Amino acid sequence: MRAVILAAGCGSRLQQAQDRQLPKCLLRFGGPTLLQRHLHLLKRVGVDEIVLALGFRHELVRAELDRLVWRPRPEIMLNDRYELGSVLTVHTVAEAMTRGGDILLMDADVLYDERILTALVAGRGPVNRLLIDRDFEAGDEPVKVCMRDGLPIEMRKQIPPELKYDFIGESVGFFRFDEAGARRLAVLAAAYVEGARTFAPHEEALRDLLLERSQIFDVADVTGAPWIEIDFPDDVARASLDVLPQLQPLPPA
Repeated sequence: MRAVILAAGCGSRLQQAQDRQLPKCLLRFGGPTLLQRHLHLLKRVGVDEIVLALGFRHELVRAELDRLVWRPRPEIMLNDRYELGSVLTVHTVAEAMTRGGDILLMDADVLYDERILTALVAGRGPVNRLLIDRDFEAGDEPVKVCMRDGLPIEMRKQIPPELKYDFIGESVGFFRFDEAGARRLAVLAAAYVEGARTFAPHEEALRDLLLERSQIFDVADVTGAPWIEIDFPDDVARASLDVLPQLQPLPPA
């Protein structure tokens, strides 16, 4: 199993001071960076083949890997046009996604409990899986997954008001794909790039894969496991005050 971590963006909505702007994966919570937490938690669930999709200030991420002396060292793939949509970053890592075997596709800007990853990797492949949390704040920011008759039928920030569904949850931003699912996602991401739609978020290509029904998805409900995506300054505060105290400490770097 291979983990592909999307960490190319500049995190402009965090409103960091320009001379101190960091990739979000280098934000620290309780000492360790988000990147360090990803590496430790992936190791705990048995995943040590890791690909980092980098862009903005990638040299700082390389320096963090040097500091951690992490082995095996994650492979780095660069998206030089990181200021565009994240679907371009997914396209950039297409080769890593399509080498064979199951892959985990993960947003880098998430602080989360180990139970989140345990749910993602549980069971033998091949499998396509997404994670949802039914306890979320309403609004336009969360990527929502709508379920009907046990199947995901929609995944977007804005859900059509006329859509009928049994229940709804927020996507955690972590996905698992078998070989066929990963290859199909790579094709869909390439279509966005070739069609001059590189501004799109990668969730749009994921949604296309979900709705075309070419692959079977299962859904793991992780409601109750603490996690937060770091997009805004308020998220940083909530991560430190609300989520971090609920997490197991990591060993010192």
